[in-house]
Amino acid sequence: MARRGAAEVVTGAVVLAVAAGFLVFAVAHSGTAPSGGYPLHAEFNSVAGLPVGSDVRLAGVKIGRVVAETINPETYLAQVTFTVANAIRIPKDSSAAVVSEGLLGGNYLELQPGGDIAMLPPNGRITVTQSPVNLETLLGKFIFSMTNAASTAAKGVPSAPAMSKP
Repeated sequence: MARRGAAEVVTGAVVLAVAAGFLVFAVAHSGTAPSGGYPLHAEFNSVAGLPVGSDVRLAGVKIGRVVAETINPETYLAQVTFTVANAIRIPKDSSAAVVSEGLLGGNYLELQPGGDIAMLPPNGRITVTQSPVNLETLLGKFIFSMTNAASTAAKGVPSAPAMSKP
């Protein structure tokens, strides 16, 4: 009986060691950008679906993260503060857009570099922004337009004339 108990303890220890190994591997290969970087700011009409901690990407590569979201009490725009890795310099005329990873994916902040030779300093502001597309609103507009088109077509189509037999 003692031998069976020892085997169960050893098996449990092996399972825990393998689980810890998977955890270390997952953390090491999670694709997170190095912490730190310099802060930048941008204002959007809406940042729906862009939580604090979301990725900031350039050409699809993670270069930072969203660190804060607030409301400008004068303009009622959403102010987003995000970091960019110290090795990446962003041109002053760059743009920022809230982009979806797909129908079921989350949103992230995509930076599009401009062509200016001057770079944004730490705490600089990106002025050209694009808010996220609201899929529910687009789908509602599409359904409404299809319903409207179908009812218009049904009203405007005359009935076919009866065919006479010779």
